[in-house]
Amino acid sequence: MATTYDYAPLFRSSVGFDRIFNLLENAQRARPTTDWPPYDIVKKDENAYRITVAVAGFSEEELDLNFQSNLLVLTGKKTETQSDGYLHRGIANRPFEHRFELADHVRVAGAELANGLLSVDLVREIPEELKPRQIAIQVSDGVRSDNGLQIDHEAAA
Repeated sequence: MATTYDYAPLFRSSVGFDRIFNLLENAQRARPTTDWPPYDIVKKDENAYRITVAVAGFSEEELDLNFQSNLLVLTGKKTETQSDGYLHRGIANRPFEHRFELADHVRVAGAELANGLLSVDLVREIPEELKPRQIAIQVSDGVRSDNGLQIDHEAAA
């Protein structure tokens, strides 16, 4: 049972959250992708993540990893092999594509293929101007100055 949500009331009171609403709407739609090959997503610490994909039987040349504008796309395409002599073929050689939507300021730090597992390390690097910062509070001596101008009480009389 699919449930859809109306985000229109949120549009009236929020600015700049269009990407989040689009992600929520896209997540609700049925996608024709499968969960093959299986993968894990691990949060290593506050700003580091790792995606590990089981790509047994695929070589480095048969895998393609692209990152552009908050989207990480992993594709695999097996080169054509001879099917002669097989009595049973249980190892899947079908092509695949996995798409991972990444948050703002998350970048790919590296990728490694070892023992049939492709590990992609991701790091969130928040720009210095967006990090929280301490604001100095100025303390005055309690006397308010109006640009050094004072009215002499005797002269005003």
